[in-house]
Amino acid sequence: MNKLNELLHELGISKVKLAKFLGVSRQMIYNYLELDNINKWPKDKKVLLLNLLGVKSAEEINKIKITTDYIYEVDDRLNSLTKTDEGENSLVLDGLGKKQKILLQDIIELLKEKVEDENDSEGYYILLYLYHYLQSLDNSKELKYILGYVSKAAGFTKPMEFVFDEEQQFTFESILFSAFSLYNGGGASKTKLAASHERFVAQIEHKIEEKMSRTMELNTVKVQALKELGYTEINENNATEVFEKIAEIQSRKVTN
Repeated sequence: MNKLNELLHELGISKVKLAKFLGVSRQMIYNYLELDNINKWPKDKKVLLLNLLGVKSAEEINKIKITTDYIYEVDDRLNSLTKTDEGENSLVLDGLGKKQKILLQDIIELLKEKVEDENDSEGYYILLYLYHYLQSLDNSKELKYILGYVSKAAGFTKPMEFVFDEEQQFTFESILFSAFSLYNGGGASKTKLAASHERFVAQIEHKIEEKMSRTMELNTVKVQALKELGYTEINENNATEVFEKIAEIQSRKVTN
């Protein structure tokens, strides 16, 4: 069963997704995986699992070798046989195509699994940082290249597939690979790393100061706009007028 757990992890198949595929609860999946032999699974569930993995017997699982093509094959079988049940996510999925619905639902289920344990602070912060990452995605093309690198490094995407700017993505992946190689090899000088991290901290602190400064400036302009218009707050009825006044005040400063 250790081999099966390793396979599921390397293939990126979560307990939620496997439960959905087999038509059982996630708790039942945990129960199945605690058994010491797949042959002890209910026959219909065992057959489904073997078909998913592309083998004919439980013994063949130990001989499976993970390759990029094998990952694609399993993923295709999983997606083609997994039913889309929108359920409580129907509003979130409304208006999406079939592929997009399946993908988003899988993401939601995987994220839900990560935060179900209230005592798992690491799981919470992983999702919090992921949320920040998604919020920042449109501000830096390199963040998209990082996603591509991770997908390739994990074996989900072919290494020479480029869906963004090919030249820039190629360059970024090469540099990132060198950085990871240096990190894993432990060959970097601690002194140089400390100096580099100091520059990183200084850059982030500078960005935070700039952001706070812009926020304070915007608040000041907002207060001035409300005062000039004779309002005490922004609401649904006056929002357009207030925003136009804010833009006017900011243009005055540029002119001056």
